[in-house]
Amino acid sequence: MKHTPTIVSLAGASVLALGLSACGSSGGTADHDRITADVVKASFQDRGIAKVDRLVQDDANRECAAADVARKPIDEKVAKAIEAAEMKTMKWPSDGKFIGDWKEGEKIAQSGRGLTWSDNEKTVNGGNCYNCHQISKEEISFGTLGPSLYNYGKLRGVTDPSAEASKAIVEYTWGKLWNSRAYNACSQMPRVGHKGILNEAQLKDVMALLLDPKSPVNR
Repeated sequence: MKHTPTIVSLAGASVLALGLSACGSSGGTADHDRITADVVKASFQDRGIAKVDRLVQDDANRECAAADVARKPIDEKVAKAIEAAEMKTMKWPSDGKFIGDWKEGEKIAQSGRGLTWSDNEKTVNGGNCYNCHQISKEEISFGTLGPSLYNYGKLRGVTDPSAEASKAIVEYTWGKLWNSRAYNACSQMPRVGHKGILNEAQLKDVMALLLDPKSPVNR
């Protein structure tokens, strides 16, 4: 997304600062963490709708980041606790309907607009889904951070998303979009529903893109 290079450069600056402090200090990990946090905090400022409160970590971010730095898996009990807490954030469609318009879903998947300092409160957020996934066969520009979603519904035997036989995969897909960390504590997938990145109608349209047999994803 637009802010990625900035984040990467700041992360590099933080690591450099941490390394320099380690050369001249006998302080422990807590001191290094504090110095790094101070460097990062000093490097950001409110700009437009992008506020410094984005630096505040929740429990999932904090625990997963610590495990990543230590280069070891997150503790299983901690992971289960995070997943249980994230599952409590789940909100299902208010009208009980999960599937919208796949054509609109494709537009959302293609759009990377929203949430940056150059956007405003009226900017309609996109999902930026192609940044991490292959989705339709027609699109040749896509990321590979996440798994391919091409034939997502077809491979899972969804011929009618409204059928009882499809209920389990439909609900799982909604849940994964709403809050991926309810299923994987350290998932890097944005929690697009829980964090308000996409609204209910947009989520339904992305659901249609993934599950509607008429969608290019499943042809």
